Amino acid sequence: MNILFVVCAAAIAVPAISSAYEKAFAATQPGTVEFKTIPERTVILAEHSDGYFDGNNRMFGQLFRYIKDNGVSMTVPVKADIDPGRMYFYVGNKDLAKDLKDTENVKVATEPEHRVLSIGVRGAYSEANFESARDTLYNQLATDKQWKKAGEAYAIYWNGPYVPGFMKRFEVHVPVEPKPTERKTGRP
Repeated sequence: MNILFVVCAAAIAVPAISSAYEKAFAATQPGTVEFKTIPERTVILAEHSDGYFDGNNRMFGQLFRYIKDNGVSMTVPVKADIDPGRMYFYVGNKDLAKDLKDTENVKVATEPEHRVLSIGVRGAYSEANFESARDTLYNQLATDKQWKKAGEAYAIYWNGPYVPGFMKRFEVHVPVEPKPTERKTGRP
């Protein structure tokens, strides 16, 4: 089969398949840096002490078995804390009423609403690509007069493993909070 045909077919099919899943929030487009609010969501999460890039397949398997065993629909994106490694699936709105319980490998939690600086990226889900995007955000925050870093950077992955690396979309988020405002002393 012609490789160009496969790439073109994937370019058409992947957005259609991805749009079939409920989205936890709107994506940041590749090449865009923006501040945005991530809404409160229920998540299920798995951990790997050696870091995300060493344990992502194991964590994904644990989460996928959990949603299959509990009849929970898959949503996008998938969130990943890098070190220590944690992978999160967002619970879709129609599954919020289910009585989801912690297991030995998977925890159920509520992630509160929070503000982030986000960068949208196209490319493979690699440690080098994550670090490059993270460093871009850290550099922007170092000179920002209004916002400061309020937590560690994490990854947001929009595509599944079947999508070729050059077509994948992801984001890096850095939690932010307002910088304290300087008060004038009133002295001459």
